[in-house]
Amino acid sequence: MKPKMARKQKNNTVHGWVVLDKPYGMTSTQAVGAVKRLVGTSKAGHAGTLDPLATGMLPIALGEATKTVPFVMDGRKVYRFTVRWGAETTTDDTEGSVVATSDHRPTAEEIDAVLDEFEGEISQVPPVFSAIKVDGERAYDLARAGESFELEARTISVHALDLVGCPDADTAIFEAECGKGTYVRALARDIARRLGTCAHVAELRRLVVGPFGEDDMISLEMLEEVRHNPGAGGALSAGLIRPVETALDDIPALAVSAADANRLRNGQPVLLRGRDAPTFEGSAYAVSQGDLVALGELEQGSFHPTRVFNLTGA
Repeated sequence: MKPKMARKQKNNTVHGWVVLDKPYGMTSTQAVGAVKRLVGTSKAGHAGTLDPLATGMLPIALGEATKTVPFVMDGRKVYRFTVRWGAETTTDDTEGSVVATSDHRPTAEEIDAVLDEFEGEISQVPPVFSAIKVDGERAYDLARAGESFELEARTISVHALDLVGCPDADTAIFEAECGKGTYVRALARDIARRLGTCAHVAELRRLVVGPFGEDDMISLEMLEEVRHNPGAGGALSAGLIRPVETALDDIPALAVSAADANRLRNGQPVLLRGRDAPTFEGSAYAVSQGDLVALGELEQGSFHPTRVFNLTGA
């Protein structure tokens, strides 16, 4: 049985997910624009910004998949990053100017001894060069303009933090699994300070976002290749675009009749009866004859749609 692919409407709007391996030096906005051009769609958005100097996973939602972006953004993330000891920078990575230096180089044993302090629910002050808004302005815009401001500490979740290796005295490689809102650059900064030294992130790669893993990633070159190869039939036929509902792996699916699907598409709730009626409450999504119909909330056997999908086209 062939794997289910994303859909394409007659008006050329593509619905689904491109799990892009973002190249170094490209902004997330530029990456979305490149994917829109290569796939041939007008509506797209990403699920979590990657800095230009970072590489790796940037899930890009196309068409109706944009309605499922929050489910991906709220999922776990895994990063592999290289820390360079001895210098702290304004941006906490290689792009910024050096603001502090130290001759101390921690050993692997010293590093391992403090990592437990950075796991679980911890407090973190985001980098001043970040997308956080301060009085309606992005922090990185204020920082570039030379304005003085302070960002408040936030509680973040670090599920796992491991030292992968120390290639030399000046560098260490880490892998972190964390929740929404975690800044790896700030994590590296704070680990260094705890060890009595300075540091910044020299390399950063995102490996996992929500339901998507390393094996799901594709490159812009792959999209370019199928675009210019008539025999490949485009990104959809080549299986490079994941179905919209891939983003909803963590919530239950409900099968509804065609009549109930029509009611849901009109924004009306439906009552699910019979022996197959769900016994749980909370978030779920409805499908009818294999098609995604709506996202919603199940309460006392009644499913109330909150987002309705139009994947069939006209």
